[in-house]
Amino acid sequence: MPTAKRATVQRILVIGPSWVGDMVMAQSLFIALKEQNPQALIDVLAPAWTAALIDRMPQVNQLVFAPFEHGKLSLLKRWQLARQLRQTPYDHAIVLPNSLKAALVPALARIPKRTGFVGEQRWGLLNDIRRLSKHVLPMTVQRFLALGLNPESAPTEKASIPIPQLAVDDQQVDSVLDKFDLNRDKPILVLCPGAEFGPSKQWPAHYYAAVAAQHLESGWQVWLLGSNKDRVVCEQINTECQGQLTSLAGLTQLPEAVDLMSVAQRVIANDSGLMHIAAALQIPLIAIYGSTDPGHTPPLSPNHVIAQRTIECSPCFERDCPLQHHRCMQELEPPQVLALCESLA
Repeated sequence: MPTAKRATVQRILVIGPSWVGDMVMAQSLFIALKEQNPQALIDVLAPAWTAALIDRMPQVNQLVFAPFEHGKLSLLKRWQLARQLRQTPYDHAIVLPNSLKAALVPALARIPKRTGFVGEQRWGLLNDIRRLSKHVLPMTVQRFLALGLNPESAPTEKASIPIPQLAVDDQQVDSVLDKFDLNRDKPILVLCPGAEFGPSKQWPAHYYAAVAAQHLESGWQVWLLGSNKDRVVCEQINTECQGQLTSLAGLTQLPEAVDLMSVAQRVIANDSGLMHIAAALQIPLIAIYGSTDPGHTPPLSPNHVIAQRTIECSPCFERDCPLQHHRCMQELEPPQVLALCESLA
């Protein structure tokens, strides 16, 4: 009697991105890999600050901490980590960043199959080299999927892309609410007015304040989330609203921000890591774009709308407005965003 064919157990190391938003989008790849081979074990090599996201992705077996300073070669540390990784029988490495540095560890760890796009003289470090057609794969998430799947089977239509979905523990959420003395007595609007990439991606603070004031009048409570770098802009918004908002910028760790956002009824955010987290939590989302392109890094949830004022010089993808007028954001006024809020209700 013939024995049933057993699924191949693959051990995969994904070299993950450093940006929070990109790591959220990488979950689409993890989902697709598990659909392709449910027994696959997926480890992700990434910075420590992404651990809060990896912990909420059930497809990932474990985070492998990358002890490297951002932008530094850190060759000795990469060699030391690679030596440790040789003890794990990885079959396949998928290198999502296009840098030379990202390809070093899997090559030094002697992982048999090493997949990535051509970039930064990586010949020899990668042995399954793909050529990127930005026209065929305009979205970052499509490019991630194309590296993890056979090129001919990678989805090119947005509707066929697996949707990231971060897991949330209700008891942990209640604990975080208690820690910050917050409640759910009124509907919650979360505003994310920062953007790690640069000021060109930031909607004006006084516009955020106008939207917040309108929600306060309608009986909502408004929370401001962001990193320590966003404290000034969040305090500015709160001051314009006579201190009636709850400013949490710089006070929460990333896992706490995820938990707090998960109880919101609405999120308004610049194109940022927190925007992608809101999408992965399936919260009704208004995503604001100006200098960047929603065709390149869109929210991947079905329950979102894009707020955008397209002008002749956008998207420029610059950190600061090169023409110093910031019209793509200045001309996107609060009434337009408030109207989009109503369309999501």
